[in-house]
Amino acid sequence: MQTGKVADAQRGNWVDAFAPDWLKPYARLARWDRPIGIWLLFWPCAFALALAAVARPAVGFNFWYLLLMLVGATLMRGAGCTGNDIVDAKIDTMVARTRSRPIPSGAASRTQAAVFLVAQSLLALVILLQFNLLTIVLGIASLVLVAIYPFMKRVTWWPQFFLGLAFSYGAIVGWTAQIDSLGWPPILLYAGCILWVIGYDTIYALQDIEDDTLIGVKSTARLFGSRTRPIVAGIYAGAYILWVLAALAAGGGWLFVLASLVPGGLMAWQVWTLNADEPQNPYLRFTSNHWVGFTLTLALLIEWAW
Repeated sequence: MQTGKVADAQRGNWVDAFAPDWLKPYARLARWDRPIGIWLLFWPCAFALALAAVARPAVGFNFWYLLLMLVGATLMRGAGCTGNDIVDAKIDTMVARTRSRPIPSGAASRTQAAVFLVAQSLLALVILLQFNLLTIVLGIASLVLVAIYPFMKRVTWWPQFFLGLAFSYGAIVGWTAQIDSLGWPPILLYAGCILWVIGYDTIYALQDIEDDTLIGVKSTARLFGSRTRPIVAGIYAGAYILWVLAALAAGGGWLFVLASLVPGGLMAWQVWTLNADEPQNPYLRFTSNHWVGFTLTLALLIEWAW
């Protein structure tokens, strides 16, 4: 079995450096060598747990649920990427950045990837079963979004919207895990996270815009074209406004608004300094969203603690 490095993984990552050869293809299918996706899937869960703490200060912030959701995000992100690689194997062979991934490179077969997908999904189910019934039902329902996303780049210019629906779902289940009901705060939070995902994944898609144009893959980066910066700025502004409204609806106040200027400023910096013609520029702006997630969670926790 081949174990060659993946082109778009950070040099010196722990998978390349330390993982045994038999594990490397599976670790790369799950993107363990690129953990930014785990964090971006996890942060909406953290947002929701912190928002629930703001809404019910006496109940507080559930750190055990936070850990469970981090493990769940790792498993579900790995399962989603594995499924995406199975579906996109032919497309990945035609894109310079992705042709070194395990399936197109021959490091793993589709059958091996499918078995790995099932294993990750079953472990994620074990995590999900630790929560209340409403959260379990909503979590299972989210699998529809996970299943349809890989096909969206073939049929719509807005695959980033469908990624947003799936990647932001933690904003719903994180809230219901604590509150055991729905309401306006998590709905507003979810809507804001969807816009956030559309924005940062449009930035990410700028890396592949030439290859995507040649092979006919659709994306918002291609759709927006030369207007990408102002449109992403507007999308990010919408995300920020919805996050503030979610916090206010949950009982938050001026302290959150003040602290939230940090993640808002980080998103503004991304747009202001974005340059698709400069190598690594879009990728570095994309990965900085980890800090957007961290600082927004921190802003909510500051409001709760106050």
